[in-house]
Amino acid sequence: MLRTIRARVDHQAQQRPDAPYLVAPETGLTMSFGELRDASRRLAAYLESEGIRPGAKVALLMHNGYQTCRLLIGAMYGGYCVTPLNLLAQPMQLSYVLEHSDAEIVFVAPDQVERLRQASAGMARPPRTVVCEVDAAEFLPPAGSGALSAPPGEEDPALMMYTSGTTGKPKGAVLAQRAVVSGGAFVSAAHELGPADRVMAVLPLYHINAQVVTATSPLIHGGSLVLPHRFSASSFWQTAIGQGCTWVNLVPTMIAYLLNGPDLATLGLDASAIRFCRSASAPLPPAQHLAFENKFGVGIIETMGLTETAAPCFSNPLAPEWRKVGSPGRAWGNEARIVGSDGTVLPAGEVGEIMVRGDNVMSCYYKDPVETGRTLEPDGWLHTGDLGYLDGDGFAFVTGRIKELIIKGGENIAPREIDEALIKHPALLEAAAVGIPDPNYGQEIMACV
Repeated sequence: MLRTIRARVDHQAQQRPDAPYLVAPETGLTMSFGELRDASRRLAAYLESEGIRPGAKVALLMHNGYQTCRLLIGAMYGGYCVTPLNLLAQPMQLSYVLEHSDAEIVFVAPDQVERLRQASAGMARPPRTVVCEVDAAEFLPPAGSGALSAPPGEEDPALMMYTSGTTGKPKGAVLAQRAVVSGGAFVSAAHELGPADRVMAVLPLYHINAQVVTATSPLIHGGSLVLPHRFSASSFWQTAIGQGCTWVNLVPTMIAYLLNGPDLATLGLDASAIRFCRSASAPLPPAQHLAFENKFGVGIIETMGLTETAAPCFSNPLAPEWRKVGSPGRAWGNEARIVGSDGTVLPAGEVGEIMVRGDNVMSCYYKDPVETGRTLEPDGWLHTGDLGYLDGDGFAFVTGRIKELIIKGGENIAPREIDEALIKHPALLEAAAVGIPDPNYGQEIMACV
């Protein structure tokens, strides 16, 4: 397998230069694989002409758009380590990430310039800033005619994603070129994707799911993506069907919003060309899973992934008869096991921590050897922090997070079990159970609905 972004882009551009890679529905802009390669080479040449050498950190503070996707892929193509900045991050968090990441340059949307200025104020070495529209057809000055640096190697950093941990400061998960490419390859294989497939890509490009599942996987299977500015429940089906999408990539909250909207018959639409809906990033309550399939006639493939695994690590099979509702599926591309608190590998059916190992796993946490050592074993196994079990068929079932486990009167209670019971009530859109201090039981259960 070609294990760098440059190798994948060049391969698709050579094999199918005029085939579409990206469609921006609001503007009508399209980008072929040949155009993606040319834009990537131009971006790399531009950065080098500015004295920014491959391996440097390149940050993005931009909404979804034609330009944003091209910068994301183009910087990795050039051998740079891309750090997409979360547009919802609080000012202190944004300042920390900018400082900690050692970003040398930030590409920023016009409406984010003031936020960036405030976040970088007081930095000893604030990053260079390039303002560009997310939908601009072009923005770079003519690049020099000099040759590009040597292609990146598969172990060179491609992405550095900051995780929004529940405690402490966010950690920068470093994903090598081979991890990003492997993540896209696992998605392509699990869903049996090919050149005729087109994904409706509504998740923000500052999330690992969007970067790998929708932006990178087409570089493996030769398909394309439709990239709206944002998710809109009112126009979702019209855009997906009108643009010829064959699959859609959502998270459970989006599925809940679509369930509250009209069905396809009311909209006068036919979704028969959409092969499946992929759900990830959080557990999907079985009640919502079945309701979505019944209402829209589109099967859901539930999956699971982490920032530290370049998005995918579990997926249900494509064939409906082999899927298991309530499970994110089996390991695809990587290995999985369940371990007890003492590190012992547990048999099928026993609950413990889920661990994974594979080419999609991160290299380290940036500048944090202690946390890296806690999370990554010397033999490559990654502690996910998720509690769950594998059944006899190898399907994973997640029961909660280790840190979220509620212990009431000595009894271990998985919050997800309560969540799923609550969400069955027709008046509830979402529910989350948490533990709160209690003088008698140690912890009591509180549900947020």
